[in-house]
Amino acid sequence: MQAKKPEGTEDLFGARMRAWQAMQATAADVFGRYGFSAIETPAMEQVDVFVHGIGQSTDVVRKEMFRVFSGQNFANVLEAGTDAKLKPGKRLALRPEGTAGFVRAAVENTFVPQGGAPVKMWYAGPMFRGERVQKGRLRQFHQVGAEVLGAPDPALDAEVIIMLMDFYEELGLDRSKMRLLINSMGDPACRPAYRDAVATFIREHADEMCEECLVRADTNPLRAFDCKNDACRAVMADAPLITDALCDECAEHYAKVKQYLDEAGIAYEEDPTLVRGLDYYTRTVFEVQVTEGMGAQSAIGGGGRYDGLMELEGGKPTPGIGFAVGFERIMLALEAQGVNLAGPEPTCVYVVSAAPECRDAVFRACLGLRRAGVTAEADYQGRSMKSQMKQADKHHARLCVIIGPDELAAGEATVRDMRTHEQRSVPLENLACDVRDLVNDDAFAQADFPA
Repeated sequence: MQAKKPEGTEDLFGARMRAWQAMQATAADVFGRYGFSAIETPAMEQVDVFVHGIGQSTDVVRKEMFRVFSGQNFANVLEAGTDAKLKPGKRLALRPEGTAGFVRAAVENTFVPQGGAPVKMWYAGPMFRGERVQKGRLRQFHQVGAEVLGAPDPALDAEVIIMLMDFYEELGLDRSKMRLLINSMGDPACRPAYRDAVATFIREHADEMCEECLVRADTNPLRAFDCKNDACRAVMADAPLITDALCDECAEHYAKVKQYLDEAGIAYEEDPTLVRGLDYYTRTVFEVQVTEGMGAQSAIGGGGRYDGLMELEGGKPTPGIGFAVGFERIMLALEAQGVNLAGPEPTCVYVVSAAPECRDAVFRACLGLRRAGVTAEADYQGRSMKSQMKQADKHHARLCVIIGPDELAAGEATVRDMRTHEQRSVPLENLACDVRDLVNDDAFAQADFPA
């Protein structure tokens, strides 16, 4: 039987791969302006990293997280019926999101020493969740994220949000077709009472709520705001709102975030039901949605503040804030707006061997071109000259360098413009430099070779 990729995964190549690389390059550029450096953490972490950070009661940990076992450990788990006897270092999971692993790395590597300046880092890579596969939602998906540790200032919240919106715009998304939702989830001083109020509200409407939300009343009542059940959504529209329960410090923090966004000219909508899906969020949370072309899957990224996560991962109290954006979701949004993130097919210079005895000269010409910084291709299958020219078209070659017996005898190569079909002779000893200069010429797309 032919092997196939697992359900909910995709092979990245061609235009799709170029788009992913373009997204990462844009992140490096935009985030670099804000002082962020890159980090890469392991694709798998100890299970406790995500249990501590994301929360045991979340759907991600309870239902969606892929567990990883070696062959022997898996046999032991099957025999025992549980992994409880495995040492923490043997209880592994593929990362379902990036923040918890980043914070673990920050604790382990002391990114924020006592009294040190805030650390700003960004990452890009695959994440894994065993959820129901649908358009824009895969089991191996890709995210770009950015995190800041070490400062509670609301100005930082606003800057992170502004940076995110700049990123979307640089990718090519129309800001007028996006909406930014913001909210405050309070902190340990005011949120517990609010959680209790929401839990009580759910229980009072138990006959109108789904079974999952009734469970959430005991585990994570705020997640009921995210329920996709229409009946639950109608009930929760009348639930107590966090904005009415914020303590003075959280209310002031939230007001300052909005003030800074206003000053930056960033349009936003306050959504008091926005809670995000993970337990580690405190105070500011935000989400970006597109307003057309995406249907129900309109969210393309979001994040928030997580001031208690460092402690949960074993570090000292350190405020933090960050966001993540999904590549697959953004691609859907870009396609809906007619934006080609991948860009045009890459071009090359194709070197044609007009006779078998010219093959060594073609090899040397390709070597010189590549060492001069020019992408070069050639035939490796003994094709005819006509077939090589067809191959040049398939490679989207802008130029062809033709080397035949006559050219060798004259110490020259024929350089053909594949657009105009005009050509000229170039000394072989100057070939690499002449072709490089031509390819790098800003006017190359409009210029013709002299006859």
